[in-house]
Amino acid sequence: MDIGPLRDALTVLLGLATGVLSGLFGVGGGVISQPGMRLLGLAPLVAIGTALPVIIPGALSGALRYRNEDLILWPAVWATIPLGLVAAAWGSEISAQVPGEGHLLQLVTAGLLGFSSYRMATVASPADPDRSASLDATGSPPQGRATNARYAAIGVVGGFLSGLLGIGGGVILVPAFVQVARREVKSAIATSLVCVGAFAIPGTITHALNGQVDWRVAAALIVGVIPGARIGAALTIKAADRRLRLTVATFLGIIALLYAGSELLALR
Repeated sequence: MDIGPLRDALTVLLGLATGVLSGLFGVGGGVISQPGMRLLGLAPLVAIGTALPVIIPGALSGALRYRNEDLILWPAVWATIPLGLVAAAWGSEISAQVPGEGHLLQLVTAGLLGFSSYRMATVASPADPDRSASLDATGSPPQGRATNARYAAIGVVGGFLSGLLGIGGGVILVPAFVQVARREVKSAIATSLVCVGAFAIPGTITHALNGQVDWRVAAALIVGVIPGARIGAALTIKAADRRLRLTVATFLGIIALLYAGSELLALR
């Protein structure tokens, strides 16, 4: 699409939708904005790079809403972020070296989303009835289940894929916090949103230095993302845990199909 007011307006609407779904699912927003940017005419690597600076204000906006509800697990944040930041910078640096001019990375993203969707749909969270026996008297998983080492490992994988694929890392962090660290879905989403905002910083710098960020598109997306993330977070806070988990799984599955379909068509 030609650069102009019409494209800017459509980009703001894309940013609003990205923000709502980012705050709702704790995924950063790259998995939503990238297919939209591809439809607006951005090249794959530019779409990956442009998604990252948009994640930061969106994550901050949604996280502030979650903080008011005391849903952010700050010990998990401090354990996840440090190695995740290093891994994010590494992933960003090697993304341009992957063959396929970004198309292969988009297909990898589709596969990752599909797997995350399956896991979220089939593995119950601690808040589900069939997991009630594993909770202590306070309603939390027993101590020692979610160790700092586990959070750090989650951060490395999530951070690396954030930089490599430009997806914020939330598609890894939310299922991992639920399934590996045994956190409830709402807390997993809230905590993930803080982490992906941090992970996007080194990736933004690296992609910007490599000339892979369209700042006009990024600015238009941010206009929509900031209010959208607040709306999405508010919707999550009101949702039931089990229904929210299945909704997240469905969302990830749909996005996986969209990613795979659009990139297969582009390759043809």
